[in-house]
Amino acid sequence: MTQDTQTSNTDTNTIDNDVRQRFFIQDSPVRGDVVRLSRSYASTIAQKPYPEAIKRLLGEMLTAASLLIGTLKINGRLSIQLQSSNSDSLLNWAMAECDHSGIIRALANWKADSDDQVQAWENMQSANEAFAELGATGQGVLFINIQPEGGEPYQGIVERSHDNLADCLAHYQKQSAQIPTLINLASDGLQAGGILVQLLPRRDDEEQERVDTDLWPRLSVLTHTIKPEELTKLPATDILYRLYNEEDVVLPEPTVLEFGCTCSKEKCETAILQIGQDEMLDVCEEQGGQFEMDCGFCASVYKFDKEDITALFAE
Repeated sequence: MTQDTQTSNTDTNTIDNDVRQRFFIQDSPVRGDVVRLSRSYASTIAQKPYPEAIKRLLGEMLTAASLLIGTLKINGRLSIQLQSSNSDSLLNWAMAECDHSGIIRALANWKADSDDQVQAWENMQSANEAFAELGATGQGVLFINIQPEGGEPYQGIVERSHDNLADCLAHYQKQSAQIPTLINLASDGLQAGGILVQLLPRRDDEEQERVDTDLWPRLSVLTHTIKPEELTKLPATDILYRLYNEEDVVLPEPTVLEFGCTCSKEKCETAILQIGQDEMLDVCEEQGGQFEMDCGFCASVYKFDKEDITALFAE
């Protein structure tokens, strides 16, 4: 295993715990990424009192978004969104996002209005149980949203082909991009991690002749041996060594991942302008002369009063 580049001033703990580590198998069309989330994941799920199963599902979704954006050559954001199509579902929707610089965030909405619903969530402990709240296989909707900076947004619909997020996303990659893809995801409610491996198209006949035809079957078997606790606890480089120590693995410089939010007072003001002055003044009146707009992602609160609204529309 060789390291292309290494940053001496990057905190070792950050590299171990909040990172996307790209890797290549030398002289082959195989590439992949390993993602490890710890503090960034903890900061994300600390924003709301999520049930345990949703915490774990969001961990897998954050990991998946961080892996998938690594397959794109864009500056922008990629998000994964789950939407229930069943009014009786306990999970209304969930989303997780990562941008090209490694900033992640996530949010979910769930039902816990009755004692039975609260008890149902308390009985769930896994990401797959929360994922199942979308409905049976074939029900519910999964989206991949790509927003390039200054470009046209793209939305892909992911077939609900399996009973877990990783296999649905791997199936989507193979069907939509025609690229064989392996994805493993894991989350224990405290840390999260995952691995993505892809077999890229051969560029020419010469490369085809050089490729080890046993490589992809061999890597497929090895990748499926990784345990969930290894994905959530081992550093990325240890995961790769444990899986592929007999291969010539090349490691570029890792990307540090961290929790962050894009909310701002300016975005709140834009929303107010879209609603209209009279409607917003009525809201102020109903709430005693001042109202608040809060961000579900980071819990920031932006306060506005009548004078703020009047000044905003006078600009």
